[in-house]
Amino acid sequence: MSPPSSPNVSAGNADADTLKAKPSTPALLTRPPNDKGIFYNLFLGPGGGATLAGMCEIILFHPFDTIAKRLMSYHHRVVDFTSPTATLENLDRVVFGKLKEHYTDALTGAVRPIPPVERLKHMYPGSTYAIAYKVLQRIMKFAGQPYMRDYLMVHHSNAFFHQDAKTGDYVRGGRGAMTLEATAGCLVGVCEIVLLPFDRMKVLKQTNKEAVQNRNLLSVIRTEGAAKLYAGALTTAVRNATGSFLLFGGTAFTKEYVFQLENYSDATFAQNIAASTVGGCVGVFFTSPLDVIKTRIQSQRLTERMSGWQTLVSTVRREGVSAFYKGITPKIITSAPRLVFSYTMTQYFTKKLRGG
Repeated sequence: MSPPSSPNVSAGNADADTLKAKPSTPALLTRPPNDKGIFYNLFLGPGGGATLAGMCEIILFHPFDTIAKRLMSYHHRVVDFTSPTATLENLDRVVFGKLKEHYTDALTGAVRPIPPVERLKHMYPGSTYAIAYKVLQRIMKFAGQPYMRDYLMVHHSNAFFHQDAKTGDYVRGGRGAMTLEATAGCLVGVCEIVLLPFDRMKVLKQTNKEAVQNRNLLSVIRTEGAAKLYAGALTTAVRNATGSFLLFGGTAFTKEYVFQLENYSDATFAQNIAASTVGGCVGVFFTSPLDVIKTRIQSQRLTERMSGWQTLVSTVRREGVSAFYKGITPKIITSAPRLVFSYTMTQYFTKKLRGG
């Protein structure tokens, strides 16, 4: 089903005759008219673009995601400010510790040389689940957000825009367009928890492979129940909602106030990169505490059950508040570019699929 068409949003205080003769282009419309069918609107639109962007993202960024997840699930200090050498040794232990166990002689304790290809394979655990989760998540986030935005625009325009008393049109101005983008992203972010089983299996493969003992998703559901794969659902929902709100809101803010675009889809490739960088960095920084809690809940054994609140209290008691920003620098360096890459490449692939 094609999404609903959006009502007119005027760009200023023009008189009624001008508005009727030449309605302004709303800043909210990023898709072409909806009379070309679902194949054009979805598969040759954000859906197809998000799929291609998600696959490219996994190939490039999954190793960095693995490092970040292993750091966040590690319950001891990694950085030693007095010794850079000790810091590097701790980092190597966190990232490659379990791999080294397989190359350690049981009698002498000596570690055999690890082939580079094995180190590379060790950085792609759970890649099947990562691809399934990331592609579906990116489709839901970047293809679903425009549909959610259109729904809010059609049915709840009065919550975001002022209505002109003479023309009945909604007047574009203020922070309405930016707030609409952010709210649509927030609501779609909450919906992403339906994909949590794929994310949980991915995190377990990255941080605690023994917990699943080479079982696949279906066998875990059959033996443990689907509820075990939804551990941390509330924490994840809050984290996704906040992160998506800040990503789309920060991106829209940059396009609105820095580049002064009336139509966000008119952004150039470079402008999309710059705008999504702002949104991505803001989102990663402010959701870091929730991300640490979420990762620690998901990396537990399937038989363990610790709530988000219990994880919060335990982390503060054992490691202090700074633990919630553990690895924030590598997360900014890796997570933000990942979001930037996905957002920008989705826009790029969408235009290319449509012959733009």
